This record gives sequence, C-alpha cells and structure tokens, in this order.
Amino acid sequence: MQKNFAQLENFGHSLSAPSYLIKPTTINEISEAFTFARRSGLSVTARGAGRSYNDAALIGGGIVLDMRGMNAITAWDAKSGLITAQPGATLEQIWHKVEPDGWWPPVVSGTMTTTLGGCLAANIHGKNNFRMGPIGEHVVEFTAVLPTGAEVTCSPKKNGDLFYSMISGLGMLGIFTSVTMQMKRIYSGLLSVDAFPVRNLHEHLNSLLEGAPNHNYIVGWLDGTASGKSLGRGQIHATRYLKEGEDPNPQETMKVANQILPPLIFGVFPKSLLHYFMSPFMNNLGAWGINTAKYIASLRKHTFRQSHAAFHFLLDYVPNWELSYGRSGLIQYQSFVPKETAEDAWKEVLNLSLKNGLPSYLGVTKRHRPDQFLLTHAVDGFSLAMDFKVTKGNRAKLGAMLQEFDKIILQAGGRFYFAKNSETTAETAQAFYGQETLEKFKKLKKRCDPHGLLESDLYRRIFE
Repeated sequence: MQKNFAQLENFGHSLSAPSYLIKPTTINEISEAFTFARRSGLSVTARGAGRSYNDAALIGGGIVLDMRGMNAITAWDAKSGLITAQPGATLEQIWHKVEPDGWWPPVVSGTMTTTLGGCLAANIHGKNNFRMGPIGEHVVEFTAVLPTGAEVTCSPKKNGDLFYSMISGLGMLGIFTSVTMQMKRIYSGLLSVDAFPVRNLHEHLNSLLEGAPNHNYIVGWLDGTASGKSLGRGQIHATRYLKEGEDPNPQETMKVANQILPPLIFGVFPKSLLHYFMSPFMNNLGAWGINTAKYIASLRKHTFRQSHAAFHFLLDYVPNWELSYGRSGLIQYQSFVPKETAEDAWKEVLNLSLKNGLPSYLGVTKRHRPDQFLLTHAVDGFSLAMDFKVTKGNRAKLGAMLQEFDKIILQAGGRFYFAKNSETTAETAQAFYGQETLEKFKKLKKRCDPHGLLESDLYRRIFE
C-alpha cells in the first residue's frame, strides 16, 4: 500500500491541508488503509475529484483515500436503464455510457467531473430538484465497506437506516464501493430552453415557483452586483425534455460526439487559456460590468434547443475557471430557504453583501423540495448559491459576513449544503439539523465507526 504526502486543496483553492495520500483500487486496499490508520492513530477521509468548495475532502495530518482509481462501470442494461459503477466513476463516464442508448443520469451537478461516490456523500441536487429530488432517490442499491472492515449492502428496504444516512452522510460512516442507479429515459439529445429576464428578486422567485411545474428543469442566474429596485435581477432558463417524435433524428443528437463541449472558441482559441483573460475582471468593478452586460444581453426572451451536456455542465465551459479568482481562491455560499421567507431573507443577504463592499460575482438560484435523507439540506423553497472572491485583505471580513448570513438564513427557517459552505459553525449546523437528527447520526457513527477513524476537516468543524 503506497502512501504519498501531499498538500491538497479544495476546489475553490481557499483551503488546504497536508495529508497522506493513498490511491486504493480494491476493497481490500480500503480495508488495509483503515487497519493502518487505526494502528497509526490517524484519521481517514475519502476524496473523489476534489470538486467540493469546502473542506469535505480534506483532513489535515490524516489519510486521504483518492477513490478515482476505482472508477469502473461494471454493468449497464440499456433496456431497463440500470447502471452499476464503482465510486470513482464520474458523471462524464456515466452519461457517455448511457446517452447513446437513450438515457440520461436523473440528477447531475453543474460539472461532469464529479465522482459518483462524492455525489452520494453530498447527496447532490440538480436543476430539477423540485421534480426529481436529490441523486440518492435514484439509487437502487449500494455496497460499502465500513471502518470495521465489514462490507454492507444497502437499499431503501435493506439496511434502510444506513441507506438514508450514508447517502448525505459526507463520507463519515463508510466508503461506497459499488452503486446501482436508475437512469432517466430520453428521446433526444436536445432540450428545449425558454430564456427570459427577471427584473428583481420578487419576480425572480415567482418565476421559479410558477415555472417549475411546467418544466423538467429550471434555474436562475442572479446579478449579485445589482442594487435598489434591481436587487436580485437576472435571467431564468426553464427547460423541458423533447417528447418522442419531436426530434427528427434522435440517434444523431444523442451521440457523445454531438454532446461534448468544444475545447476551442470559434474553432481557434483554447478555452483552457480563458481564465488568464478573466482574472483582470475579477474585482468589484469588473464583476459589475460583466453582470450588467449579461443582464442587458438577456433582455430578449427566446426559446432554443441545447444539448444535455451544454445545458447541465456550465462549470465545464471554461476549464480551470476557478483560477481566475486569484491565489486566495473563492468561497461559494449556498443557502436553502422556504418559499414563504426566501424573498425577505435574501434581500437582507444581498443588501448586506453590497453594504460590506463584498458583492457576489456569480449567483445561481434553483427550486427545491424536501427529501427523507438524514443530513438533508433541502426545503420546500429555493436555493441561492453565491461566489465570493477571497483575498488576504478580505478573508476575515468575508468570513464574518458569511456567519451573519447564517443567522439570517436560520431565522428564515433555512438550511445549508456541505459541499459548499466553508464558514458555517457547529452551532449553526446544530440549529438547522436539530438535536434529534444529530443524535441519530452519532449513534450510526458509533455503530459503523466505533474507533472514530472516518473524519474530515469538515466533520471536525461541524460535528466535533
């Protein structure tokens, strides 16, 4: 079992931690890593693609299991739409496999590079959460190895308590080793997208609420630099699947070659270099200019067809875009607020960010519904994700402001998502999870991990 020492970072490059890195390729090697950790007095955490914006896949001074070597798709049934894959398989691998046969993953993140194990640990949501729920609702069965060395198989009916806890459990109860999921039948490689502007936060949230029942996906872009009567303005993309027969040539549009995002702009300029040209605009004035130009460009309502990959994976349009934020990186803050209180809460949040001179450079909104997973982040309402640039000069002020955000969101009955927020405290987590939920989680933790081997910097921050 080879161990390397590495300085690992989160996706936003705002946090880092030194760790021993192990790259298992078999279940036995995972068990060996647990045995080694127990003998050495070290903690263990799993890491997929490292796409979390916070410290969920970091463990200072501990062992990180890089799961990307266990990435095989072990079974695919094109008739039933059932796929089985190892935890290191990415969403990109999965949709490449299933789409040519007329299927699509039922829930995806904003990037196709996330791993299946990471998606389940965070229980990711997509632009269709209001309709399809989180990714965990589409898992038929999974197997996992526990820190004790025991291997378990879980489904909604078999070991159901573990099923609904390991999915959403942030990797703190065991390590996924195989996942079987149900894919979504599609009849075209294209989606029909209605794009239209919204003038303020009230109109923004009403459009999400009223548009969701009539579409398969809905997502909003929010201008975090706008103020006054324009506070919360932006653009909505409301999207539906094409029905059988609407696409005259579905076999062609569902080919992987017709879905892949082009690496060049105008067929000439490499997108991989774009982040260098974006960097000079990553300041308050530049962000205001870009957001204003984007809003003006969005004022024309229009409907168009777009490939599944182009619609879903916006974060993959510009490779390494996060580097444009500079050496100190970025923090993404995401809150989930009930529909009854969201408008007032986010007005306060947006105004506070502007007052502090720390506007969000990118805002994204979605419509949500509750789910039954133990560490759920979902509500019957909306989410707002906000990107903030981190600098040496603003780090303390930004962290303090985000904790003020937490108070506003808690008062509004909101929740948080721990693939994102990096400044949330244990007190805040206890307030929105509730004591009963945390007690259930601690009992499962003691049962699955009696020696407390599985930890992460996030776990230490939130649960200890």
